[in-house]
Amino acid sequence: MRFLPWDDPRVAGTVGAIDRDLRADGFVLRYRPGAGSSDDGLPGGEGAFLACSFWLADALHGIGRHDEATELFDRLVALANDVGLLAEEYDPGRRQQVGNTPQAFSHLALINAARHLSGARSAAPTLRMPRVGRGRDHKAAMR
Repeated sequence: MRFLPWDDPRVAGTVGAIDRDLRADGFVLRYRPGAGSSDDGLPGGEGAFLACSFWLADALHGIGRHDEATELFDRLVALANDVGLLAEEYDPGRRQQVGNTPQAFSHLALINAARHLSGARSAAPTLRMPRVGRGRDHKAAMR
């Protein structure tokens, strides 16, 4: 979302932590069930979230790990069903999509990652803070 530049060490550290701590079978989990405060209290586990996995591919590309980003992206795109749709989650053990199908967030994450991996510039707006208190009307500054 461009609130920090890709070359900021905090971004690389966060991407590295997600890659290290939330990857399972090459896909990204929302959290590790049963891992302390992330325990959702529900029995069983859940599949890997495809949107999170596409976000990781996008972030890997952003921090310069292009080959890994492309490899993950290609693997995720190959999961689409016979009409090109993606579900919310993927269960690597059963090798099938699970959860809400089709899932808009999965497709949106795919599109954004595809744009960035292809070299397109981010469509995310630049964050601008209003200037308040410099002789300008507060409501005008918020527009």
